[in-house]
Amino acid sequence: MKLTLVRYLTVAAILVPAAILAQTDPAPASPAASPAALPAAPSSAGAPAPLATGAGIRIGTINIEAAIFASNEGQRDGDAMAKKLEPKQNELKGMGDEIEGLKKQLNTQGDKLNDEAKATLVKQIEQKQKTLERNQQDFQEEVRNQENEIAQRILRKMGPLIVKYAGDNGFGMIFDTSTNNQWPQGAVLWQNPSLDITKPVVDAYNVQSGVAPPAAKPAGTTGAKPSGGVGTTKPTIPSTTTKPPATQTPAK
Repeated sequence: MKLTLVRYLTVAAILVPAAILAQTDPAPASPAASPAALPAAPSSAGAPAPLATGAGIRIGTINIEAAIFASNEGQRDGDAMAKKLEPKQNELKGMGDEIEGLKKQLNTQGDKLNDEAKATLVKQIEQKQKTLERNQQDFQEEVRNQENEIAQRILRKMGPLIVKYAGDNGFGMIFDTSTNNQWPQGAVLWQNPSLDITKPVVDAYNVQSGVAPPAAKPAGTTGAKPSGGVGTTKPTIPSTTTKPPATQTPAK
């Protein structure tokens, strides 16, 4: 399940001190230059790790989504959300199981049913399938809304910390490399992992928040992760959207 976070940290995600940029000598323009074709994203294998450009401007990256849900607070709140939504998730699973049972009945007993009974069973399957799909969409929307609520609440506190970390460590610009900002959906074509400050920011935020690390989950615990790629387990949605098998009316 792919979930999208609200793009909230516009100022904190890209920090460009004007005074520093003013000190950078602009590159000479090429009068004969023509627009070049956009290349494919380069491979990270063996790439250098440039930490500064121009007159010493440090560039950094952070995966905002991952930072939010990898934090102790994000994991705690995400687990609480999953627990809250678990009854609805189980209800959807039960509806899916019921539909699969009816499909199995149609496949195994269809040739023994008269036309009216078979048509009634097919219609029942289709109606229950439509109800399940509507309920799944509502559930997905509820998960997205609650995830965004968690993200915005944490980001209001994490944002200033990112700005402070960037300033204290001499960064002139920080790019957000969250999933929706990655090429081709977003502007980030490629980044060197050595530029990433996600972990130190998460560590600093955990100290600031005072939230204890979550208890270790039992072995074998699985679930969909947030769109940032790391962090808490979120509720999964049973997939039972296949249509009932086609049936043919026996020749009379």
